[in-house]
Amino acid sequence: MPTFEELRQQGQAAWAAVEKPERPRFVVSINTSSIAAGARETYAALEKLAPSLGFDLMQTGDDGITWAEPIVQVRKPDGQHVLYGNVTADRTEAFAAAAVKGVAQDHAVGVIHGSAEGVPMLWDLDWAKMQVRWLMYNCGVIDPESIDHYIGRGGYQQFIDAAQMSRDDLINIVKGSTLRGHSGSFFSTGTKWQFLKDAATEPKYLVCNADEGDPGGWVNRVVMESDPHMLIEGLLIGAYATGATWGWIYLREEYPLAYERLNNAIAACRERGILGEDALGTGVKFDCEVVRGAGAYVCGDETGLISSINDERGMPRIKPPFPAQSGVLGKPTNVNNVETYACVTTLLRVGAETFSSVGTEANRGTKMFTLSGACEKTGCIEVPFGIKVNELLAGIGGIANGRQFKALQQGGPLSGLLPASIAGDLALEPEPFRALGVGMGGGGLIFLDDTHCVVDLNVMVAHFVEDESCARCTTCRIGNQRMVEIFERTARGEGREEDEGRLTQLFASMVFSNCLHGALSPTIARNTLQYFREEYDAHLHEHRCPAKVCQGLIKYVVVGNSPALAEAAKICPDHIAASGPQPDTDGRCSRGGACCDVAPGDIAVEDRYTDIVPLRVIAPADVARSG
Repeated sequence: MPTFEELRQQGQAAWAAVEKPERPRFVVSINTSSIAAGARETYAALEKLAPSLGFDLMQTGDDGITWAEPIVQVRKPDGQHVLYGNVTADRTEAFAAAAVKGVAQDHAVGVIHGSAEGVPMLWDLDWAKMQVRWLMYNCGVIDPESIDHYIGRGGYQQFIDAAQMSRDDLINIVKGSTLRGHSGSFFSTGTKWQFLKDAATEPKYLVCNADEGDPGGWVNRVVMESDPHMLIEGLLIGAYATGATWGWIYLREEYPLAYERLNNAIAACRERGILGEDALGTGVKFDCEVVRGAGAYVCGDETGLISSINDERGMPRIKPPFPAQSGVLGKPTNVNNVETYACVTTLLRVGAETFSSVGTEANRGTKMFTLSGACEKTGCIEVPFGIKVNELLAGIGGIANGRQFKALQQGGPLSGLLPASIAGDLALEPEPFRALGVGMGGGGLIFLDDTHCVVDLNVMVAHFVEDESCARCTTCRIGNQRMVEIFERTARGEGREEDEGRLTQLFASMVFSNCLHGALSPTIARNTLQYFREEYDAHLHEHRCPAKVCQGLIKYVVVGNSPALAEAAKICPDHIAASGPQPDTDGRCSRGGACCDVAPGDIAVEDRYTDIVPLRVIAPADVARSG
């Protein structure tokens, strides 16, 4: 096996060829988000143009700029390095010709190195200025399928350094950093490692929870697709600290590219002696493999995940025993998520003092967040703990289309829903959210604007949590079914006066579910009655959806006759034809208002019921009681 010094020299040479290319090098971001935007087609088109235009081609991972995908970076021999966005396959010919000779102004997002007339520096953009990229150090930089690139940028040196410390000293560094699990529980990572180190039974195991299932959250996917070796190095450091000899990366089935790149990284590590009986000559014995989960949301719970690895039904169990005493195969096991293991690698790379220089006293360092929904710039960012939601929102351009910020749905369907008036001033760290009875979650932030309906959101969430229940306990299984029924009929205008009391009873009983899935399932519903009572009451008592979203409470009326209406008619079987409205319909829609997307100026959305008398007037005391 080669020595680490030999691997480092080889890696540095490989990376130097990228940093200082002999001719232009086009670097295409290939990740799940960019593939959806057509990046593979962009890569194929550039591959055909490369011989004639005289440039080299390379792939990289996700740099977080989802709002500008497909992204292509161009490195020049003179050191100029520019990032371009929206380079779709049909634009590659003109783009490549301009980028080889100079700068493709129409696509330029920012300059990474050097200068380009009329193009701002990337890290001077509001989106970038608020970030501290430690976890994302290699994201959108290296080829994630090249171990040489990772080592050439300092990779696996952190493991070598860790293996020269005592295990207690290493764990104390992790404890002293205030590093806590980044999956949403925020339990001390160092304390967890101490539990496993002190366990008397052998062998000991590590598990990486890569079963990232929150809608609107893809933080872990960014790491795995862009920098898989950072995760593996974190596992190696954890293995040395705890005495673990084997590890599993439990990956959701819906992440095929992450699966491919993780397996590529593991194979490269075995080939070079980084994983195995004597990792890089340190005496550490550790290896790992990827296990694919079937996409069960409850396997995000560590006990459900362990059951799945054991080839049992993936369902959470009651604790104790805790995994540190009895985990995979009944042996002591530590479970952390992808970002947490990556944080350990980062902590040792930047140093404990530097790591503690950002964030807050309680939460030092940085956190990755994925941004989606109604925001202007969707993507993935890394910011210090403690940044305010409004600061972050301003940095990504605010709410799209000039709409009003209405609410924040953070951390997935179990974490809660907060109105903009409260969410905007919250610091992004767990404690302020806990004080409100909600969670910050693992990093997914979904912004809602004034066109979104909270009752409609509850219908979607209730369906999700019901479908993802393991059905082991009655409180969760039946409780979630009842929530689906109540919110579905409310959205249809068939809500009942007694529904509020029924929901309150559900909230109280579901707390006693066997796991947090059931206990937290009503969180968004509870927040709806607490913060959005007026909107809920409009559906219940006035048979009206203020946002004009709920299909049972609105109708579509043809008000124009532009050429776009003929196109809209092709997808509308209900109430319009090329010549105008169908005479025998009442505006009901079976296609979710798709016609409005095609001909927005020709179709108006109106309340279905205009003569409904409210069932009762809601007294102020009722509102206070609901909170």
